[in-house]
Amino acid sequence: MDYTVASVDTALTLLSLVGECPGLGVTELAQRAGLNKSRAFRLLATLEQHRWVVREGSPVTYVLGAQALVLGVAGHEQVNLVKVAHRHLQALNRALNENIQLRVRDGLESLCVARVESTHELRVHGVVGNRRPLYVGASGRVLLAFASDDVRAQVLGRPRKRYTAGTLIERDELAAELLNVRRQDCAVSFGELAPEAVSVAVPVRDASGEVIASLSASGPSSRMTRALLPDISSRLSTCAAEISTALGYQAPLPEALSA
Repeated sequence: MDYTVASVDTALTLLSLVGECPGLGVTELAQRAGLNKSRAFRLLATLEQHRWVVREGSPVTYVLGAQALVLGVAGHEQVNLVKVAHRHLQALNRALNENIQLRVRDGLESLCVARVESTHELRVHGVVGNRRPLYVGASGRVLLAFASDDVRAQVLGRPRKRYTAGTLIERDELAAELLNVRRQDCAVSFGELAPEAVSVAVPVRDASGEVIASLSASGPSSRMTRALLPDISSRLSTCAAEISTALGYQAPLPEALSA
């Protein structure tokens, strides 16, 4: 079954043409895309409203806009992140035999960009590309805790859906938990998306020190018991530090050593 949306497909074709051949006018873009000029103009105007393209000069030609640059940078960072992290995720999965995943922030959601599955029959199911609100689960809270004040204000200022009895939705409780995550560099969730599911997550940093991803392990509470969480957290932190170092991050020296 073909799920292609014709208008979206056409708009993306135009966007690709602008990227491949910057400086063309609407007439030539329409011809190359196989469209009439009126339809091409409307689609380009829509792309311009969302900053994917920009009009320049007289006669008017089109080039990529700021949003295309943002997406390109984000795409490059995520591809590089996944490539660098791959062997570290595999090694951590072998050590814990629980689901290991890497998530990044996309707006007010967390997005899974890499995942290694446990071999146990009983495990927490998920897929690469899965999205969820930032406030739900350990991975999202790590990303939310280290996001900008504006992002946190948006999440805390909106209604929050309760997925299970364990979902943190009260503003004060969530805000306090985000402070704890920042202090501890770690978040833990118990049954927030699915009953009996436990997750532990830690931040991954880039060369600038910015938190660009969360690394987590998840599994059923019957295996990921509270007694084992300190060891799991320690292993995650070590793995995240290795990934961060590979991305160029240099951890600050303790004050006594840097003095």
